[in-house]
Amino acid sequence: MLKSLPADVRAYRRTPEFTEATIPKGLLNEHTTKPGVWAVIHVTQGLLEYHILKPEPERRLLTPDRPGIVEPAVPHEVAPLGRVRFYVEFHAHAALADDTGDAPAGD
Repeated sequence: MLKSLPADVRAYRRTPEFTEATIPKGLLNEHTTKPGVWAVIHVTQGLLEYHILKPEPERRLLTPDRPGIVEPAVPHEVAPLGRVRFYVEFHAHAALADDTGDAPAGD
């Protein structure tokens, strides 16, 4: 099922752009965002496989036209499929975003 961001969250932080050679190891293994923190995985070039691990395992192919939505505290990981460039943008409700200056857990 394709997820979407709630209308009442806003972007508050963005990672640098990663490639297949620079993806942090933590993103390749099971990790989560903090409770209340959503993320959008934006692929700018190539293909990235997004694995949602729980509650129902899912695999999604992310492309420049198809971002991945990460729900709060849901275990997930990514896997590059050849050459890829992507970044992650974090979103939260205004009050939480204002209080969150650091990276969400695991991301």
